Amino acid sequence: MANDTRFSHASEKDVTRAILRSFTKELDDYAESDAIVVGAGPSGLIAARELAGTGHRVLLVERNNYLGGGFWLGGYLMNKLTVRAPAHRILDEIGVPLQKAQDGLYVADGPHACSKLIASACDAGVRVLNMTQIDDLVLRGERVGGVVINWTPVEALPRQITCVDPVALESKVVIDATGHDASAVSALERRDLIELPGYGAMSVQDAEDAVVDRTDEVFPGLYACGMSVATVRGLPRMGPTFGAMLLSGRKVARIVGEQLSLDATVEEQLITAK
Repeated sequence: MANDTRFSHASEKDVTRAILRSFTKELDDYAESDAIVVGAGPSGLIAARELAGTGHRVLLVERNNYLGGGFWLGGYLMNKLTVRAPAHRILDEIGVPLQKAQDGLYVADGPHACSKLIASACDAGVRVLNMTQIDDLVLRGERVGGVVINWTPVEALPRQITCVDPVALESKVVIDATGHDASAVSALERRDLIELPGYGAMSVQDAEDAVVDRTDEVFPGLYACGMSVATVRGLPRMGPTFGAMLLSGRKVARIVGEQLSLDATVEEQLITAK
């Protein structure tokens, strides 16, 4: 019984090889995917989870070392987050305890909710590249076909030693879930392919409905969800409440899933016709 408490043998090189082989295999496998979700806040996590749960290959790219964005906290460094009905049902689905603050308004513990959401996305089959930022988008004519990525720390290096070329990953669609930065869509603005009006003043009541309503494709092959929708569509900001982020993530996953299924059907018909 005493031997059961001792660790199995593995040297330093074994640990290094285990990390290296696992990471490079996964990166190789996901150099091409069905969908790349940029930003692992609540909307990006839900979008990735829903798509992976229906059998799609989904890669989630996050510039920070942690996932969850502002979902760890509510507002003003207070770690209680709010959701308004009917978005609370999504938290119910993943087993997050909720307290009723008033009719239609619920409070959850931020770390608990965020942990559950991250776990549910990973359990659904989502693969993650964290500490990774997008430098640009891959364009195939007038359609987005992937992302150009680099390690996040490269941006902080002195300019004279930052000659580190990025690499590109291909995908059928890209989803911008980067919050108010709208980082993926901004890559198109830099090329004068789209104009971003920016988000407006805070209005919880108006913003949440508007963000969900306007969640959709913003450029061929590029979709926006969550707070990035406010920036892309010129909508009010929603402040420290998260219902629209959850429902927007679910909506974009449904739209993208339907489009991917339609594209697959068309491709099959073309192959059959040949």
